[in-house]
Amino acid sequence: MNDHPDRIPFNRPGIEGEELEYIRLAVERGHTSADGPFSAEVSALLRAETGAHEVLLTTSCTAALEMSAMLLEVGPGDTVVVPSFGFVTTALAYARQGARVLFCDIDPHLLALDPEHLAELMDPTVRAVVPIHYSGVACDLDAIDAVLARWPRADLVEDNAHGLFGRYRDRPLGSFGRFSTLSFHETKNFICGEGGALVVNREADVDRARVIYHKGTNRTAFLLGQVDKYSWQDTGSSFGLSDVLAAYLLAQLEQRESVLARRRHVFDRYQDALAPLATELGLTLPTIPADRVQAYHMAYVLLPDRETRDRVLQAMVAAGVHATFHYVPLHSSPGGRKVAAREVPCPVTDEISGRLLRLPFYTGLSDADLDRVVETFVAAAR
Repeated sequence: MNDHPDRIPFNRPGIEGEELEYIRLAVERGHTSADGPFSAEVSALLRAETGAHEVLLTTSCTAALEMSAMLLEVGPGDTVVVPSFGFVTTALAYARQGARVLFCDIDPHLLALDPEHLAELMDPTVRAVVPIHYSGVACDLDAIDAVLARWPRADLVEDNAHGLFGRYRDRPLGSFGRFSTLSFHETKNFICGEGGALVVNREADVDRARVIYHKGTNRTAFLLGQVDKYSWQDTGSSFGLSDVLAAYLLAQLEQRESVLARRRHVFDRYQDALAPLATELGLTLPTIPADRVQAYHMAYVLLPDRETRDRVLQAMVAAGVHATFHYVPLHSSPGGRKVAAREVPCPVTDEISGRLLRLPFYTGLSDADLDRVVETFVAAAR
């Protein structure tokens, strides 16, 4: 039973009339499987945003990461570097192809993959480095590229699940890696329940990416009139997103300016309310470098220690405000230990994981909701 009928949830995806109308149209047109007309529109929009040669809509960001592993032909004998402070599938997509994983620590300011630690981890077995743009703020891509320049076998794959429409030095996130991946899970800024995309940034990878996407067949070449029939060509799977879900997604992406403006308002209101109290409460607020445009994926604070974080979190939930923590470190998890190439300490990850608290953050939060979240948080933190 809900003791707080006015409880403020952590995430509350909504559905508007435009989204329902697009879903209705998708069903009426009769193309409800993958690669339909709404999928084509979403793909075109995302290609225009990223400058990619191809964008393939997938059932999840996990599926897109798995496609990148297949395209890179990652396998036994290879290692892949991922931040320990991240979601499990960033590592799992490569481990299930037989690769071992090197868990990299994060820098304490951006909470993203630490280029200095990356340089210490690199060796000839590394096939890919997969940074996460945590909270929609770009990691230090120039520093990561400088490390990779010394290891030409290692490709960059951006896990851009948080960062759609974010930018690094006026260039869109998702455009830096050989591949990048997107998420449209219900917890993200733009959603379709479950969904994702593989962004293909090299023209030479496009044909094979399409084959893998279409169950290992050259179906795309057939549809383009390049062959008179399609057949099994390569390894692949059923990765495509239903066009009904693409319709739902398109309606939101077409409203991206208003969605991002509202999320910026939510983020700024939290920052403005909490910044004057940071010293008193021992808070650290997110760092947004001047050369980054963030995607406004989340709002978080770092409390002084794990004990304080857990106490504040418990008090907020008890008061009906659904705050949460983020990411149990992958390097110390049972699954992470099984796939690790070697044991690597990640002390910053351990510390941040124990101090971070995420505040409710979604487009529909009203100013009254935000005031209540801040009041509840401050009362709990004092």
